[in-house]
Amino acid sequence: MNRNEKFVITINRQFGTGGHEIGAEMARRLDVKLIDKQILAAVAGQFNLTEEEAQRLEARRPAWWDDFSKFYQNFISANEYTVKPRDITSRQLFFAQAAAMKKIAAQESCIVIGRCGFDVFRDYPNKLRIFLHSERETRVRRIMQRYHVDEEKARLLIEDNDYTREVYTKTFTHHDWYDARNYDLTLDVTRFGVNGAVDFLMKFIDE
Repeated sequence: MNRNEKFVITINRQFGTGGHEIGAEMARRLDVKLIDKQILAAVAGQFNLTEEEAQRLEARRPAWWDDFSKFYQNFISANEYTVKPRDITSRQLFFAQAAAMKKIAAQESCIVIGRCGFDVFRDYPNKLRIFLHSERETRVRRIMQRYHVDEEKARLLIEDNDYTREVYTKTFTHHDWYDARNYDLTLDVTRFGVNGAVDFLMKFIDE
């Protein structure tokens, strides 16, 4: 990746690795836009959804009913019937988010957190796709401290969030979330911490 030209860095991460903080600090040091849940909020407005409604929709796993609904909406739209803005599928929301991210990337350099960025920007010429992972016990301790929960709750949060991200990735990209071939760099941040990981990644970018 050439940081002297317009670029995109995508960060996918296991829950509890500090990936969002790492991305935010990288964006600060590189002086570029950070794309995370702000995209969900912006796209939600296009469909007259609240951010909470968009989050619930995004969390759903698309099923055959979503596909049928999309077909039906396209059909009635073509026949001049009215489609209610809220009658959208999680697939439509995903593709709207992808389009919004691409629009931003076409205008300026940015760092994308999650949302299958590695696949959305797979054909982008100047990119760096990163996957961050860490030992489970390290993540458990981090989640306990960050969310003030006990060990059992922390483990449940990790299991639930990792599973959700894995299913989300498989659903929309048909790729396995953990497949290293999706990324240009995978990094175990167990012993780095947030600032150490950022230092390493910045050095990697500059080389």
